[in-house]
Amino acid sequence: MVDGIQQDDLFRLRFIQDAVLSPDGRWVLYTLMHTEEEKADKPAAQDKPDKPTQWRDVKTLWLLSLDDGSSRQLTSNAANASLPAWSPDGRTVAFLSDRQGKTQIFLLPMDGGEARPLTSFTQGVTGRPTWSPDGSEIAFTAGPQDEPPDDADPYRFTRRVYRFDGMGNVDRVVQNIFSVRVDGGEIKQWTDNNAVNAQPEWSPDGQSILFQSRFWPEDSGQYGKLCVINRTGEVTTALEAWQSLMTARWLPDGKRILFAAARGGLPIGTQCDLWSANLDGGELINHTDGLDRQVAGDLQPDFPFDVLGQPRILLDAAAETAFVEVQCGGEVRIYRVSLKGKDYAAVVSGERSCFPLGLHGDTLIFVASSLNNPTDLFSVDLRNGEECQWTRVNQALLEQRALPETVQMTFPGEDGVEVEGWVMLPRTGQAPFPGFLYIHGGPHSGFGHVFSFDFQMLAGAGYAVIFINHRASTGYGNAFATAIKGDWGHLDYTDLMAGVDAAIERGLVDGDNLALGGLSGGGNLTCWIIGQTDRFKAAIPENPVTNWVSFYGVSDIGPWFAVEQLGGRPHEIPDVYRRCSPITYAHQCKTPTLLVQGNNDWRCPAEQSEQFYAVLKASGCPVEMVRLPNSAHAESIGGAWKIRKAHNDALMGWLERYMMSGNLTADHM
Repeated sequence: MVDGIQQDDLFRLRFIQDAVLSPDGRWVLYTLMHTEEEKADKPAAQDKPDKPTQWRDVKTLWLLSLDDGSSRQLTSNAANASLPAWSPDGRTVAFLSDRQGKTQIFLLPMDGGEARPLTSFTQGVTGRPTWSPDGSEIAFTAGPQDEPPDDADPYRFTRRVYRFDGMGNVDRVVQNIFSVRVDGGEIKQWTDNNAVNAQPEWSPDGQSILFQSRFWPEDSGQYGKLCVINRTGEVTTALEAWQSLMTARWLPDGKRILFAAARGGLPIGTQCDLWSANLDGGELINHTDGLDRQVAGDLQPDFPFDVLGQPRILLDAAAETAFVEVQCGGEVRIYRVSLKGKDYAAVVSGERSCFPLGLHGDTLIFVASSLNNPTDLFSVDLRNGEECQWTRVNQALLEQRALPETVQMTFPGEDGVEVEGWVMLPRTGQAPFPGFLYIHGGPHSGFGHVFSFDFQMLAGAGYAVIFINHRASTGYGNAFATAIKGDWGHLDYTDLMAGVDAAIERGLVDGDNLALGGLSGGGNLTCWIIGQTDRFKAAIPENPVTNWVSFYGVSDIGPWFAVEQLGGRPHEIPDVYRRCSPITYAHQCKTPTLLVQGNNDWRCPAEQSEQFYAVLKASGCPVEMVRLPNSAHAESIGGAWKIRKAHNDALMGWLERYMMSGNLTADHM
């Protein structure tokens, strides 16, 4: 019998990351991510037991010819290489590599020869190298170059946001914009504002740089700034107080910018649009007005975070049309958007998630992911819509697996609003299957047609995976996405229960054999649900919000996120904070619960799980906690292999203990 995806397939999958199209449109340079066994420095001693297999994540550069479809590897597996960028003339590629220890910029001549280092920063550099229009300079970002302080030493902070998830102590990770001459000349530091500056983009005349700036000392972290700095150091704020600023770029006239964001002051979850603005503060145009879908949005996958990279806005040669990804329910489509009027339409769609990478003439290059395939490169002829698939990086593995079937369903919520969900079914055995309700995070994000290893792993083990875009999910319009403000645990909860009931009524899922779990907002809802009902046999909440009052004070986003979501500060609306907190109902829980918590999570810090754990223990509910060392908020589903493996082992082990013992028939095994 052919098996579905297995736990150790995590180490066999490969992911295309961050591809770039050459200036002449003939080549695509991409990063391929995979995991390989770490080679031991010396043989193990005869008298010592073998150590567990160690793995390491590897990133290499590959070159795809659009003339004949061939691909070849450009960099070796010995060191990581990523974030490639073509020079304007296409003769050289800049990329990041750790081949000399710290990550530096290297230059690779495309007509042959070895890559040479361009930077030698003591603590390395960060972010994609960005070529100036004339090809003489490269802009990049870098953090402090002094030796990091000893964590054991006392320190003082004064920032409004003093630590941030995935970054740690913000004082230690401030980031500035630099440029370096390609001929090896001087390095110029452009910014010095005690903030985290990122995503530098040269102006068309090469005299200014557009960049995003966050975490200046009094910044709340809710909004970022879009700034322009010229060669004399004069800084102009092009944009501020906008939320969800996804991406930005210059328009060719050098007087206007194009960006994807939502206006500040609107409820969290408000859908982003594609805007253009004059730098002199003049005309502001919403080019997707009325679309009411998430421009530059995506779905929640569980592959490494940097696979898809930063959203891109592509322009045609006349700069009259933009191409950008748009989340529409459970799909991510590529839209053509006119910059001359309010006219837009999807040019790439289907049951998948698609992200534009490059445009040359009428050929658009994009990467796509689907429920049964992680990532591959495609192109589309914009004249007739004909597509070509250029890579099949996981074909050998996927052909050996019985991949699941997924059934789409819609059903009415409590108030009659239509809700969308899916059930991923094992290819072996017979329905109804044991069910696992997997809840997405955010809560302003969504599930749908994008690869999820956890879904595949669960289906491969005989579970039907139920995933639902409940109220608060993006991609369904502003009213849908903002419906739970001030009322967490109501419509989101009833939508999820209605989705589980719909799967049972369709004969797909065994209603007496259910488990659930989710990360972040999904962890919050998992904890909420088991305080309301005993219908689930096992629960695995990961990095949840359980107590809104303490979340307000300890989370990196607490002081604004809690206020925006619930409608005020804790002392202003204490009853709302109490009513919406799962900890209020934790004493009622009877569902065996495994909490999974990252030790370095500053979004939903460990005390959130610890409080819930303490109440469940005191109440006699079976509960355990897995702690993931050096793990930030979402690394259990998108981090390094060791964290992913620990998460997967814990998830499957808990289900085996409470679901598999005597509860699955042979057909389900």
